[in-house]
Amino acid sequence: MRHGLGYRKLNKNSEHRKALFKNMLNSLIKYEQIITTLPKAKELKPQIDKVITIGKKNVLSNKKRLFSKLQDKKSVIKVFDELSKRYSARKGGYSRVLKAGFRTGDDAPMAVIELVDRNPEAKKVDKPKKIETKEKTQESKTEPKSAKK
Repeated sequence: MRHGLGYRKLNKNSEHRKALFKNMLNSLIKYEQIITTLPKAKELKPQIDKVITIGKKNVLSNKKRLFSKLQDKKSVIKVFDELSKRYSARKGGYSRVLKAGFRTGDDAPMAVIELVDRNPEAKKVDKPKKIETKEKTQESKTEPKSAKK
């Protein structure tokens, strides 16, 4: 009989593992899709499902519970405002793990973990808009020429 099958330790001590999953949960909530190794993704799936389930019941104690787990106010707000409404009719299975080949450096199995019915615009949260950068470069190119005349 094999004992101790509770979770994968991933060759990390408990503090490192806890911090790793906290950061991965925050990233998954923010971008709604992340790429990681397959064992990490398989361990993250039950955790994100539990976070969304806690967020479906809008009670102060649940907000405090999530904040103690995530330690990010924006993530907690997004879980309660957006994700809980999106998955209100769904009873579970809020995320999926898709295999994504192998990493070239060490041949580690990679996976994409994403939220079901995700918002495709969520991946572009931190990226600046290309239109603004093109306008700025065009303005900077035209100003020196006019200054020379």
